[in-house]
Order: sequence, then structure tokens, then C-alpha cells
Amino acid sequence: MVSSGVPQWDQLAESVLSPLGYDVLEASLKGGKNRVLLVRIERKDEIPISVSDLERANRALGARLDQLEALLPEHYLLQVESPGADRPLFTARHFERFVGLKVKVRSPEGNFTGRVGPVRGDMVEFVLEHDQTRTLKLGTFKAHLAEWPDKPR
Repeated sequence: MVSSGVPQWDQLAESVLSPLGYDVLEASLKGGKNRVLLVRIERKDEIPISVSDLERANRALGARLDQLEALLPEHYLLQVESPGADRPLFTARHFERFVGLKVKVRSPEGNFTGRVGPVRGDMVEFVLEHDQTRTLKLGTFKAHLAEWPDKPR
């Protein structure tokens, strides 16, 4: 485990990348002996992430991590990537962007796959098989895209 002197990974990544125009979707230190600091980002303007965006974010975050070297594991690999096909969804805007697409949801009431329906405030409706619906409050469940849109959204 890393010393408590290091902020949470998502907070650290967000503090470096947000001023550059990126939102951090996920940041976590994974693995045992060969650790990987995985950071998934998207652009605040919702334009698809490019290779140059990933390089820019990697350089900026790497420079900040170099300053914290004494508090980090001895060996780790920094991996900055776009969200990809299993993109996590957290905010109302995330769900609004992907209305109609299939998502996998994990919630205390059970796991399911459904299509993103209307978003009303902090409530997201999901359309299940046989036109059943389920409405959940943001922050009470986890969701990832189960399909990728034909065009960037």
C-alpha cells in the first residue's frame, strides 16, 4: 500500500489533467509485483481522445508523479488511455450522451443489462427486456457501456 501522503489516485490525476481539459474517469494502481497506474480520460469538450491527447496527459501526469517519487512504489508503469469499449458511466451527462445504448449495471438491487433511457436530474431510467424499466439514483450503482456507438458521442 502507498503512503497516506499521496492523494487518492483519481484526485491526483484530476488535479493535473483537469486544467489541461481532461476528465478522469478512472485512476487506480493495479497489480502486485508489476504495478500499473491506470488512468482513463476523456476530453471535457467531448471530442474523441487522440493519440496526442494521451501523450500530453501522460507527460503531464508523469512529471507530477516524478515529484512524488519517494511516496510511490519502487517500480510502476503509468498507463493513460481512452475509456474504450467498457467505458464507465458516472454522471448524468455521461448517461445523456449514451441514451439508447446497452449498458451493464451493478447495483445493490441486482445486476442487469439494459438500454439507457431518460435521465431526470440524478435519476437514470434503464429499459430492460420486455419493455420493463428500472430507475436508479446516480451514485448508488456502477455502469459500463456494453456496446459502442457507431459515431462518437
